[in-house]
Amino acid sequence: MAKPNILIIMGSSSDMPKLEPAKQILQEFGIGFKVVVASAHRNPKKVMAVVKSADKNCDLIIAAAGMAAHLPGVVASHTTLPVIGVPIMSKSLSGFDALYSIVQMPSGIPVACVAIDGAKNAAILAAEILSLKYTALKTKLKTFRTKLAKR
Repeated sequence: MAKPNILIIMGSSSDMPKLEPAKQILQEFGIGFKVVVASAHRNPKKVMAVVKSADKNCDLIIAAAGMAAHLPGVVASHTTLPVIGVPIMSKSLSGFDALYSIVQMPSGIPVACVAIDGAKNAAILAAEILSLKYTALKTKLKTFRTKLAKR
């Protein structure tokens, strides 16, 4: 059976530490992932190429961005894969600019959105979505929730 696979894309390498919790959860659930840094503003052609490749090789995309946070929306506009946006905290507006940019997508181009710096929840939501196709993830999610309840 094929293994689930996710693309994690972020607009800047400075966002990498904020995505660490997502990587840990995906590893815990046995979900493969590829991490790419590509800015919707500085390198839009790279973003489009990465998304087109993900269409062939991935089940879902987690897109993280701070400030104006156009990356998740741009990614969603180039694919029919589910996209989960992670707004990243910024000094100037505390991440609310990113949050609003991600949750206020125009009708027809949805992006799921988690909390500011909510990479861990993005990975859990990704596992929940993928469990519809990869049933072994359902058991892992139940085990995860049981451990969570015991803490």
